[in-house]
Amino acid sequence: MRCPFCAHPDTQVVETRDSDEGDSTRRRRRCGGCDKRFTTYERAEIELPAIVKRDGRRTDYERAKLKGSMMVALRKRPVSAEALDLAVESIEARLRQSGDKEVNSTQLGEWVMNELRKLDKVAYVRFASVYRSFDDVSEFVAAIKETARRGGKGEGA
Repeated sequence: MRCPFCAHPDTQVVETRDSDEGDSTRRRRRCGGCDKRFTTYERAEIELPAIVKRDGRRTDYERAKLKGSMMVALRKRPVSAEALDLAVESIEARLRQSGDKEVNSTQLGEWVMNELRKLDKVAYVRFASVYRSFDDVSEFVAAIKETARRGGKGEGA
């Protein structure tokens, strides 16, 4: 592995740890050129289903895009990065378990809303308001009432 600081081709693994879930390996490395240390993560590459958009286009699943959209909904909310990562991993587990080659974006959106509902009610309503494209205030109010009726965490994780 090349050093991200000086691009030296020789780096040495100083420490290796498996994640708590056992699905990735964390490695601390030291560069033989500049002597700086950095961390790498090794994860099995599992092909996830393609996402079928509402207009019929197909795109590859992108973890960064999913996490980014959830982060927008969670902006300025008291939810830890760890809780967000666990939610993304839960969604990815559902994608793997589906066994399908393609998953509709509608289904993926429902899974995202389900995870956001568990994390933070405000983030859930934010995401739902964009995702479901409410036409008027009454639909927005109905979503808020549904969230309040279901209960759960509202102050973050």
